[in-house]
Amino acid sequence: MKPGLILSLIALIFIISCQSKRLTSIEKRLINAGPADSAMYVLSVFNTEDSLVLRKISDPVNQPDNKHLKLLVQRMLITVTHPEVGGVGIAAPQVGINRRIILVQRFDKQDEPFETYFNPVILSPSTETVTRDEGCLSIPGCRGPVERPDVIEIKYTQPEGNEVIETVQGFTARIFQHEIDHLDGVLYTDLLKADSLLRKLE
Repeated sequence: MKPGLILSLIALIFIISCQSKRLTSIEKRLINAGPADSAMYVLSVFNTEDSLVLRKISDPVNQPDNKHLKLLVQRMLITVTHPEVGGVGIAAPQVGINRRIILVQRFDKQDEPFETYFNPVILSPSTETVTRDEGCLSIPGCRGPVERPDVIEIKYTQPEGNEVIETVQGFTARIFQHEIDHLDGVLYTDLLKADSLLRKLE
């Protein structure tokens, strides 16, 4: 194969890859289905169609400043902080958008703010682990014990476009891990040990 043709094929693959990262018309419609101050529908594992979305591997985000993504983040925040939801974190797949976006409540920071993270990656987990009960907005009314690393080093992109690497520990690290799992189609119930029970909340 000629070098010029190889370069052309590489360029074509790159273009297709970039296009696949752009929001689809379906995603835009879902994001724009309500105003910025409205909550979104949270997908549930108890719904077959919802489960198919929750089990997908999400695509990366290549335009954090996109107006549709800004609206999505606003609506995700309204959703996770809604009195009837009361979560400490949420991932875009949970509202039907298979993109690598999560919101995490930073209990390790003053005023415990919710912050947005694009394309988060766990670089290195600690060998020290802690087992603690977890729940999930997409598995309402249930909890179960999950063993996770207590300290993680993560890399992510901020909404402003800055790439950051930081170390997080404790409960906040657990939230990051739980939400990043969602981006890979993993639920906390997948991590329960064979002798652990998923408990229903009264």
